[in-house]
Amino acid sequence: MSVKITTLIENSPGEHHALKAEHGLSFFIEKDGHKFLFDTGQSGAIIENAAQLRVDITSLDYVVLSHGHYDHSGGLQSLLTITTEFKLILGQDFFDKKYSCKKNSSEYIGNNFDEQFLTDQQISYQFVQKNLTTLLPDVYIITCFPRIHEDEVINPRFKILKNGSFQADPFNDEISLVIDTSEGLVVLLGCSHPGMKNMLDFTTKLIKRPIYAVLGGIHLVEATEKSFESSMNYIQKTNLKLLGVSHCTGKVAMDQLAASDRRYFHNHTGSSLFIA
Repeated sequence: MSVKITTLIENSPGEHHALKAEHGLSFFIEKDGHKFLFDTGQSGAIIENAAQLRVDITSLDYVVLSHGHYDHSGGLQSLLTITTEFKLILGQDFFDKKYSCKKNSSEYIGNNFDEQFLTDQQISYQFVQKNLTTLLPDVYIITCFPRIHEDEVINPRFKILKNGSFQADPFNDEISLVIDTSEGLVVLLGCSHPGMKNMLDFTTKLIKRPIYAVLGGIHLVEATEKSFESSMNYIQKTNLKLLGVSHCTGKVAMDQLAASDRRYFHNHTGSSLFIA
């Protein structure tokens, strides 16, 4: 059993300067002959990056979208120009119309496609609503995260437009991808809007295996001082071995982790993690 996870796109570039970086996230996962994507970035840049990295994304088993924000789902339309033979996995309420609202202004930050588009393109898709769904042997989707840690509060600027009015976005659509490996669980997070601690605690509760690595975004960029400190203390106390968080994690958190935590690495565009 082997697993390789390649970061097709993330906010920052690495040593491979031919790769395109953008505010977004996309992981390409290879496991025991299966291939799947977790998120697609915000544009079609993942296609060019995949070619540069010599990874084949034209034959995918699954595409999993962590939530309905443009920087995670925006590359899907471009992906469909090279392959449609995969099953798309979405969280409930994925097609809620998502906005960022500040004072008297609002800005649409949701998907660039709707459910009718998937039907028209004859894309096979599935909404997951159970807490734990087995995608492949030792590959799981987790959703419906209980909100246990009271300090993990969603920023009030995130709204959904329903019935003509803005409402707080509860991020019921957020899902994580978890791979059980010989070393332990590898958890892939999109933005962790329901809260990193809530998501990781729920993961170990459901699967009852230690977490080996966490990759993706943990959205400390907008955390309150109290929540930021609590989250950093939580990370320090965990027994995980690798911490490759970036994207919406925020520069302050990443700089602090880089300086104080030997388990941390900046998971940028082009990074790969291999587990035999």
